[in-house]
Amino acid sequence: MTLRGPKVWLWRWRRNPLKRRADKVEAWIVLGAWLLTALVGVLAGMGATRSVEHSLARERAEWRAVEARLVEEAPGTFGGQTGTASGDQVWAQVRWAATDGSSHTGQVRVRPGSPSGTAVTVWTDPEGRLVTRPATESEAALRSSLIGALVGVGAAFVPFVGGRMLRGRLERHRIDHWDTEWARFGQTWGRTG
Repeated sequence: MTLRGPKVWLWRWRRNPLKRRADKVEAWIVLGAWLLTALVGVLAGMGATRSVEHSLARERAEWRAVEARLVEEAPGTFGGQTGTASGDQVWAQVRWAATDGSSHTGQVRVRPGSPSGTAVTVWTDPEGRLVTRPATESEAALRSSLIGALVGVGAAFVPFVGGRMLRGRLERHRIDHWDTEWARFGQTWGRTG
């Protein structure tokens, strides 16, 4: 059974004639580790959030919707009569013109059985390569917030674990010191004369 009294806040900082130098060092390590954990977590999270927001805003500004045409008929039958559900899409070859006038081809998802020459909207980067549809502002805000939170927690984990390891090392040193003292004085324990 463990005996515990009421929780005393800030006990490491209170005056106590039994407080050792190691207790004072541990108090500063705990304070420093918590401050560093909070600071690193917040700064890393905010930095990652801004970086992702900037990247996604640049994609929205640079990527363009372009009309492409199917080069050949898409495989499958439209309407799902050959075992393909009507909501399914299949890969098909399309051709589009980049902003500089050069012709490009690539694979995109289209409805099954779409005839050759069907117009399909694709997204391209400034070089004319196929890209996914850019994230909307609300999707970008959510994505950047989640990534920032994950990066912040991950970055804060490093000083937190470092502080815990340092405290563990101090605890082992303190126990070794107690063992040495006990070995020295334990032999005389209980003697009266």
